Amino acid sequence: MRPVREGSGVPTDPDGPVTTDRLLVEGETCWRLARADQHAVFVDAADYFATLMGAVLRAEKRVLFIGWDFDPRIHMDPQGRGGRGRRGRDKLGRVLQDAVAANPELEIGVLQWDLGMVGAMARGLAPIVFLNRRTPDRLLLTVDTHHPIGGAHHQKIVVIDDCLAFAGGIDVTADRWDTSDHLDRHPLRRRPRSKRPTGPWHDVTSLVSGAAARVIGDLARDRWESGTGQRYEPVVDVEPCWPPEVEPLFTDVDVAVSRTRPEYRDQELVHEIELLWLSAIAGARRTVYIESQYFAARRIAEAIADRLAEEDGPEFVVVNPESADGWLEEKAMGTARAKLLGMLAEADVHGRFRLYVPVTEGRQPIYVHAKVMVVDDRLLRIGSANVNNRSMGLDTECDVSVEAAPGDPRREELAATITGLRDRLLGEHLGVPPARVAEEVVAQGGSLLGAVEALRTGTGRSLVPFTPPDLGPLDGALAESELLDAEHTPNRWQRVRRRVRRARSRGPRPSHRRA
Repeated sequence: MRPVREGSGVPTDPDGPVTTDRLLVEGETCWRLARADQHAVFVDAADYFATLMGAVLRAEKRVLFIGWDFDPRIHMDPQGRGGRGRRGRDKLGRVLQDAVAANPELEIGVLQWDLGMVGAMARGLAPIVFLNRRTPDRLLLTVDTHHPIGGAHHQKIVVIDDCLAFAGGIDVTADRWDTSDHLDRHPLRRRPRSKRPTGPWHDVTSLVSGAAARVIGDLARDRWESGTGQRYEPVVDVEPCWPPEVEPLFTDVDVAVSRTRPEYRDQELVHEIELLWLSAIAGARRTVYIESQYFAARRIAEAIADRLAEEDGPEFVVVNPESADGWLEEKAMGTARAKLLGMLAEADVHGRFRLYVPVTEGRQPIYVHAKVMVVDDRLLRIGSANVNNRSMGLDTECDVSVEAAPGDPRREELAATITGLRDRLLGEHLGVPPARVAEEVVAQGGSLLGAVEALRTGTGRSLVPFTPPDLGPLDGALAESELLDAEHTPNRWQRVRRRVRRARSRGPRPSHRRA
């Protein structure tokens, strides 16, 4: 009898993943699959922060923030669309205080990575112990020290009444707020207590309701208990709480929650996110679109290299920031990216890989913090995990995904929505409407890479091909050693690839037309 992985109900083979034609498999590439009544995507933080503020103020029983960083001084609605910004009442800390003051049944918990709080203190934020002295008893701010040395709690989750859950790449902290215009200078894009505008920032997060929100609520409560020792019970008997101003991207759709959880004390390693990446790369037929803060995971790059060597493998379009945010991060991630891009350049004999940097109208690089993957017209993944080794096995991560799986009666509808979001993202970067991206993909015979090359320009808002710097002997040795970003997971690539090939061999033969 084959063992069953805890919590999944799916039999797993100890020598590799189960054989299936689906990419999202409970107990392998995701923790749990659950139905979302609605599912929305926020591109860039302006709309997300304003929506989050309204949702917190409408909460009935409980709000849980699970974050890498948190800053109660930030403005949630600096444009004043909800009225509070114009009166100065949109600062996050004030919003939380007002919410518990207006509702005696509401409790709010904020759990932040402990070293993230150290960084916040360096930015001038008072320690949480002092903040707690000035907040009501039902508003608790605390830190999570339950992680291995060098690891980070990197999830970006907010759960409201277990009926609404935000999860993705946007931290509720400074430097994140921006509109999709990504102006060279925006007077509202600045740090707390600073009049100097910060740079343009691109980010993505998601929102789900229904059973999928309850699953993310389970994950948030588990994190709260591991970090604080306090156990919250699920919230029940709450009315549906979808924000009325938000237009869903999907309705009545299955959503997968995938995790990275490091091996630590009595908890075992969970690397569902890495297995999803490998399965998605192995299963891609035409295109893989990636947005990530980093491109530094050797195992992911090697899987891409294997697909690039195939005669008719998929194209890979990657969007990255020009450089990492900080000297040490650039040393760790920038040198690794340069090394891996050199390897991929050798493997890319058919010209199917390109890494781009988005720029503003004035050609200023836009910082990319989003963590997105779109595979063909089949898979949409949005989360907190970057393409680096620590996100695959050392940090705590949460990704959410939707699959237009073969045989799904709504496959065409889901597929059109998935590619529509991809075109929305590329249109933002290229400075053109999403429909223009879709038209150009068709004009290029289905080639996404060909469409990008046809649409990008040498002036104004666009995508610029990234040229990696030459690595000196010291940087080259650092990148090769992976000293600052070591691998923490077993290599499952070849097993995943064989499993996906077996599944594909049983299905219909793919069209060679790209889309």
